Amino acid sequence: EAADMPELERWVLHRLSVLDGEVRKGYAAFDFQGVFQKLFTFATSDLSAFFFDIRKDVLYCDAANSPRRRAALTVMDALFHRLTTWLAPILVFTMEEVWLTRFPGPDSSVHLIDFPQTPAGWRDDALAAKWSKVRAARRVVTGALEIARRDKLIGSSLEAAPVLYVSDPEIAAAVKSVEMADLCITSALILSEHEPPAEAFRLEDSTAAAGIGVVFEPAPGTKCLRCWKILEDVGGHGRPGVCGRCDSVLSGAA
Repeated sequence: EAADMPELERWVLHRLSVLDGEVRKGYAAFDFQGVFQKLFTFATSDLSAFFFDIRKDVLYCDAANSPRRRAALTVMDALFHRLTTWLAPILVFTMEEVWLTRFPGPDSSVHLIDFPQTPAGWRDDALAAKWSKVRAARRVVTGALEIARRDKLIGSSLEAAPVLYVSDPEIAAAVKSVEMADLCITSALILSEHEPPAEAFRLEDSTAAAGIGVVFEPAPGTKCLRCWKILEDVGGHGRPGVCGRCDSVLSGAA
């Protein structure tokens, strides 16, 4: 059930709920360009650069049957069915090829499938408002990490444990309620509810990110050989070279 999923998955389902109405409305008006543009932006901005990028760690490193991993797979299934059918009238042959790769057979075709009905419970405007604040803070972290990468301080974002300064109490509350290090793909992250210091990186052209700053710090510890996070507990468990989470997953799989 959507209500039992992590907030990130629930946010993706909310986006699908919004897009469902926009896609149907666009096709009813024969606005093919408008439909394609909305879906293309969703695929690149919300999925590729955000949801998929973040959830790679869960898909690869969580236990195969963990609730978090199962929730991600469930949402990916919902994405598959909607994106293939929504894009089928525009990318006719490509979506047929995608569909047949998963559902092969002489009688199988994406063009025989109706658009899936989207449950009303997927819509969550309050959650979307909260996550717009989370994403605003994440954009500042990502910008700071790009500078650190350019300056050869890091290669991977997992080498970082940045300090995130958030002076706005609403944004700070949103950030505190999520696993911000996971969302930023860093090994750790420290939140400070103070005005950013003078040396902090800011996004000057973003009103949504006002009062948010980031100071880069390297992640302390050792690189886990399995998930690649740099953590101080690596090697302190049953198996050498791995962190506590990976050790417990490997123990369960053994």
